[in-house]
Amino acid sequence: MFAHLREDISSVLARDPAARSRLEVLTCYPGIHALFMHRIAHGLWQRGFFWLGRCVSQASRWWTGIEIHPGAKIGRRVFIDHGTGVVIGETAEIGDDCTIYQGVTLGGTSLYRGVKRHPTLERSVVVGAGAKVLGGFTVGEGAKIGSNAVVTKPIPAGATAVGIPARIIETQDREHSADVQGFSAYGITRDMDDPLSKALHALLDHAAEQDKRIDALVTRLKEAGLCGDADDPVCKEFDHDYLSRIVD
Repeated sequence: MFAHLREDISSVLARDPAARSRLEVLTCYPGIHALFMHRIAHGLWQRGFFWLGRCVSQASRWWTGIEIHPGAKIGRRVFIDHGTGVVIGETAEIGDDCTIYQGVTLGGTSLYRGVKRHPTLERSVVVGAGAKVLGGFTVGEGAKIGSNAVVTKPIPAGATAVGIPARIIETQDREHSADVQGFSAYGITRDMDDPLSKALHALLDHAAEQDKRIDALVTRLKEAGLCGDADDPVCKEFDHDYLSRIVD
């Protein structure tokens, strides 16, 4: 347990630039306290002391603001940053080197006992602040979940998911991603706009470009004297910058 604690402290120092010393991390980081108490609660839970395990879990919740069910399985060097409002359900599994920010929920969508109700996070997953990961599926190794995303389907390894509901915006080799981007705080990466938003903006840009071309054609028709009637709908002037203005 204390070997895990030393690893936890080292992982905080590596991932949080605000951490200045091991003593500060040990005494002032609620994520460290929550993980330490969870290991006690989880040990009691595995030995059949369910009520006592829940009591330790509840005491940890009062102290840290982080609620971890004693049945949840958490790996090594997991970093719960800030932590207030984090909820981790009974059948959740968190792999080594994962990072979880405040307000995250690893929740279940099934009411049946004895089944996998909560998500599994594989190694090095980053879950941004306020994200909700709901269901008994797997988030692949090295995946990133953007802040406030709502994830209800599996996420492949190395992917980044954003939005409500969450959509995948990139999938790439995890080692290459780590070399290029390094650690992604709050699950934020370059070009992380919602794919639906990108598609809508592309359609608007295309429509605006088509309007400009039509405007040029109408100008040519007028110069050729083919638009003599002011009421001719083909030759009526229109505002081709309208779409651009309403989305700015």
